[in-house]
Amino acid sequence: MGTDLPALLRSLRVWDPGTTELRPFAPDTAPPTPLALFTNWFADAVAAGQPEPHTMSLATVDREGMPDVRVVMLHGADADGWSFATHVSSRKGRALSAHPHAALAFYWPVLGRQVRMRGPVTAAPAEESQADLHARSTGALAAALTGRQSEELASLDELRQASEAAWERASAHPDEPSPTWTLYRLRPKTVEFFQGDADRRHVRLEYRSTEFGWSKALLWP
Repeated sequence: MGTDLPALLRSLRVWDPGTTELRPFAPDTAPPTPLALFTNWFADAVAAGQPEPHTMSLATVDREGMPDVRVVMLHGADADGWSFATHVSSRKGRALSAHPHAALAFYWPVLGRQVRMRGPVTAAPAEESQADLHARSTGALAAALTGRQSEELASLDELRQASEAAWERASAHPDEPSPTWTLYRLRPKTVEFFQGDADRRHVRLEYRSTEFGWSKALLWP
């Protein structure tokens, strides 16, 4: 018997009180910069037990103007921007080379919160990109050394053989470089913080970058 997708969708709810805590959010008490509020909200998500709070959706546009989105891992956030990494030769790397702008979205359902941002993206110098890679796990290095991300794969056996060889290299040479591995930073022009509300009076606070610093504005839900 086939799965009844419409019935499944009708059976689902968001922000079940048994698993979600919708906290009050007073925008007038928000700090002057989005990084400070992001850091607080990220710590809240970790403390609340949100699985993989450091994962985020990354949206790009390719040379033909076609949008794409995927989930990646946050590598850091500071005054220079929010950082992530990939191969410059990958699909998203090629898109960023063609159009160096992107959007990021975090979703932490245990608190009914989202953070969205968009802005220009720059690539870090090769030395910094390699340092970021080598600060990660052996598995991360092995995946980077496997390479050929987004290229067509002939078979899973081909992947297994390439991966096993990459694991051996990563284990034997933990400082081996992966030349195409690149650390990227998104420096946001806007950052929106969304706090869900049980009565659907969701609070949306948007930070906007100006020549004088950050301004803040509320948005209708």
